[in-house]
Amino acid sequence: MIILVGYVSIEGQSRKIAETIAAQIEKGGDRAVLFNVVTGAEFGVDHPQAAILCAPIHAGRYPVPFIDFVQRERDWLKSVPSAFVSVSLFIRSEYADEREEAMHFPDALMAETGWVPGMVHHAAGALRYTEYDFFKRWMAKRLAEREGAPTDTKQVHEFTDWAALQNFTGEFLTAAKA
Repeated sequence: MIILVGYVSIEGQSRKIAETIAAQIEKGGDRAVLFNVVTGAEFGVDHPQAAILCAPIHAGRYPVPFIDFVQRERDWLKSVPSAFVSVSLFIRSEYADEREEAMHFPDALMAETGWVPGMVHHAAGALRYTEYDFFKRWMAKRLAEREGAPTDTKQVHEFTDWAALQNFTGEFLTAAKA
């Protein structure tokens, strides 16, 4: 089975998640086509039979190039088994209302694009302090303090639950082949 693993990444965590999904697909004997929807003009494969898309939430919204890709490929996405991984730090918030908000980010994407994936997974992102400029690092640290998240700006702090992502990918592959 050929599976498109499309992603948009702002700070690198969504790319890392997509790469992990693609590696799991390949390890299982299927073909993964890893595709950055921002830099790739056409994904140019022979009719992928399934798709898993990954995108982060920034400022309460998915990146415009991702939304554009989903709208452009909506008919194809509706015709194959598809899944979506929504990446957000809110999903690990200590505040229930923020976690609830994160659970509904994909609903807005679906309403805007008309694409309803068969499965949705919510993955926590990362705080990549070492890659931020001064202002972004300062803002991220302030927000992290409020959330009780790590504030050591000399490290990258990952919050993605890799075991849950692996289970999600396995469940999707089983469903896609059924």
